[in-house]
Amino acid sequence: MIKKLNGEIWKPLKFKGWQSMRNKYAVSSHGRAASFKNDIFEDGKLLTGSLTSGYRTLNLHLDGNNGTLYLHREVAKLFHNKTSPKQKYVIHLNHVKTDNHTKNLKWATQKEVNEHQQKSPSKLEYKKVQSNRKKGLKLNVTQVKAIKSMLANPRRKLTHQQIANKYNISPMTIYRIKSGENWAGIK
Repeated sequence: MIKKLNGEIWKPLKFKGWQSMRNKYAVSSHGRAASFKNDIFEDGKLLTGSLTSGYRTLNLHLDGNNGTLYLHREVAKLFHNKTSPKQKYVIHLNHVKTDNHTKNLKWATQKEVNEHQQKSPSKLEYKKVQSNRKKGLKLNVTQVKAIKSMLANPRRKLTHQQIANKYNISPMTIYRIKSGENWAGIK
């Protein structure tokens, strides 16, 4: 038996092969998942699922296949409408991957996901640590200034790969310098 929370709405979960399952499944507006036979409040059982890369998932065995459903995506599908076909991703507004309440979920484009990730507390902490790092660096300040100058030149002939090869670093390091993720304090 499941106790309904204040303001909680349950909706049936439908996925490929759901009709052939022994139990029925549902998710709530509070981000909870349950299985039941007839009535969710009478014979329902809350599911904890498991964590996959920090996201709450349900692993269902579907006709010989294992089906992994990401709970945040299922809640978003049932409780939020997409406003654009480019919105293929679901973000957690508070950056807590296990908080699947409808108020915390939003459909987003790839660009919006990238921007949202840059504001994540863990990402901001990483940037802070990186900006204060002094040991283990492959470049010095003079080299970074030269790279930034090259990247800013609209008539440059060298690609990111060629610049990276010149300084014996990876093209990703060049991208991170360009985006300001690394060496942001150097102008």
